[in-house]
Parts: sequence; structure tokens; C-alpha cells
Amino acid sequence: MGSGVRTATPELRWGILGTGWISTMFAKDLLAPRSSPSAKHTITALGSSSLEKGNTFVEKVWGESAAAAPPDPEQAWPPPPRPVVYADYQGVYHDGSVDIVYIGTPHSLHRANCLDAIAAGKHVLCEKPLTINAREAQEVVDAARKKGVFIMEAVWTRFSPLFAALRSEIIGKKSIGQVERFFMDFGNYMPLESLPTSSRLRDPALGAGALLDIGIYTLTYASLIMGDFQVGKAHPEPSRVTSSLSVADGIDESNAIVLEYPTTSNCSRTKTAILSSTFRYRSAEEFARIEGSGGTITIFGPAGSVPSGFRRVEGPQPGFGEADTREVHTYTVERPEGKLGFFWEADAVALDIANGRTENGIMPVEESLRIMKLMDGIRRQGGLVYPQDD
Repeated sequence: MGSGVRTATPELRWGILGTGWISTMFAKDLLAPRSSPSAKHTITALGSSSLEKGNTFVEKVWGESAAAAPPDPEQAWPPPPRPVVYADYQGVYHDGSVDIVYIGTPHSLHRANCLDAIAAGKHVLCEKPLTINAREAQEVVDAARKKGVFIMEAVWTRFSPLFAALRSEIIGKKSIGQVERFFMDFGNYMPLESLPTSSRLRDPALGAGALLDIGIYTLTYASLIMGDFQVGKAHPEPSRVTSSLSVADGIDESNAIVLEYPTTSNCSRTKTAILSSTFRYRSAEEFARIEGSGGTITIFGPAGSVPSGFRRVEGPQPGFGEADTREVHTYTVERPEGKLGFFWEADAVALDIANGRTENGIMPVEESLRIMKLMDGIRRQGGLVYPQDD
């Protein structure tokens, strides 16, 4: 008897909203050729605030894709078809050639974009944060469940092979013993003073601030590592959350967060995560460290959102003046040249939809709601209120 699970390579037709950096990177990853992909993706529609912006986006992204084609004619691939460009978002929602809408617009538009796409019967992959706050997120989730369409928050880093490798080391092999402490810094320098006050990075009405933009990554790492990789309702609640936000002009330019997890059957000691994110500085390449009772794992990469791998060292840190003879084991994320890794996320979505699922096991909607509630609490502690909170 068959399992009922489709084995053919699934195909998904995408409509993209927004023409900013994140939409650009997502589109480039979907357009780039791959050997033996687990899903096939076609971008059939683009929604922008104007035809001029939309056409410029297509010329740039599709033009760069064509320029990256192999010079050998025998290795060349047919150029991907160009999408229909709409001077609004409604055109994408009602385009019959669109299966799923990718939302890469400013944070403040996510709620309305999601609800409109859902109302049109489209599946939705919405960039993080799913919405501005938990109340909006619950509204979106309820609408998707009622309509019976797929919905997922696009925290693309969760789909990096790095996390499967970390889980194997920490949970499977227990190579560093019991995890006791975690440190992470995500600094992404932004020249705030030179940006217009209407910028999505400065305007509180657009959900600007380090927490929603990049602090969500530090919470993602900490939640998985300190919470035994359990997500959603299965995730153990922190026993204490403390935070400090550096708020200026209505946004948090920097933040520091401490999460404490209680003792469990798997860990006899309280576990602590110390996290920071900022627009004022750029992080070092080694941006995170996991300390266990039997060793340490250091995570590295150009940014917390783009991890390149980790180094594992077993045994305690040598004392002052003592030689460090411990062996270093390095894991490196194998990422195809010229790609960031958005395709891992897109492939997972395609497989879910092809098999009739309306949410994803790695990033279920209950996990989005949990993280959003956590960020709401952190903002309350720091006195950071958005117009959408009223």
C-alpha cells in the first residue's frame, strides 16, 4: 500500500510582493540553476508600488541571472521566463498563474498582504517578522486556517543545514555534554542618520528597529539550542526573560536579551542565553558560542542570518598559561556558489504544499506565534510601542 506522499518533483509558481533587498535575494536563489533540485520554482508575477520599480527589478534580477549562465553552450540552461509585473499587489493575488505569494514588503504591510493573499485563496510565505505583534499574527493564522491555505513565516535561516548538524552534535551525539550557556551577537551596521525618516529602518510606523529586523535571529538560535530544538507548543518556556532596549526616535537601535531556561530531565542546571543585536556595529565573523559541560561550539559566518559553519572543541578550556591541545572539528555549510540559501526554504514549502500540508514542521505557525509573543514582551519591558499596538 502506498504512503500517499508524492514522489515526483513538485513545482510551485510564485508571485512576489516587494522589490527590496530580501525579495531580490529570494528571487535570485529561485532563478539560479541547481543540479537535482528537490523542487522546481517559477516566478510568474511581481507586485510593486509602480510599474517602473517593478520593471527595473525584473531587468536587474533576470539580467544578472542570464549573465551568470555557463559560457559552455552544452551546459547552458534555458533562461527563466520573466514574470508579469503589476503596479499593485492586487494583480498578484488574482493572477491565476500564481500558486503562492512571497511577501517581502516592509513589516507594517505584512498583516494586510497576508490577509489579502489568503482571501484570494493563495498560499503564503511571508518574510519575518510575520507581523508587527502577536495579535496581528494570530489574525493571519486564523484566516489561513479558515481558508485552508498554506502559511509560513519566512525565517529562512532555520532551513540551513547548519541546524540539522547542530542538532546532531547537541542532541544526537551529545558531543559537548549538557548545554549550559549560549552567547550570540548580531550586529548589522546601518547609517541611520543618513537615511530618510520614511525608511523602513527608521520609521516606527513601518515596524523599524533592531529587534524585529535582526534580533529575531538571535531569538531563533537561542530557542532551538536552549530548547532542545523543540518548536511551537512543545518548546519549554523560559523561566525568566530580561531585556534592555536602546530606544531613540521611536525604534530600538540596539537591544540585549537574557533568556533563562529551567532545569529539566535532560539538563540538571539552569541554562542561560545572552543575546544582543544592533544597527550600530557589525558583528565579528564568530558571532555565537554554545558552551556545554563537555565542550564548546563556535558558530561563524558573514552574519547570523548567513551561517557558514561551526567549530567544535571537546573538553574544558585550558587554564591560564596552559597549552590548548584540544582537537578542533569544523563543520562547513555546503552552499552552491552564488546562492545564499533561500532555496532550502522554498523547496520545503513546495514539498509541504505538494503533500497537502498547510504548515511546515520546521517553522510551524505555533512557533511564529510563540516568538512573536516573546518579542511583544521584550518590547513591553523596553517601553517600545508601535502604532499597531494600540
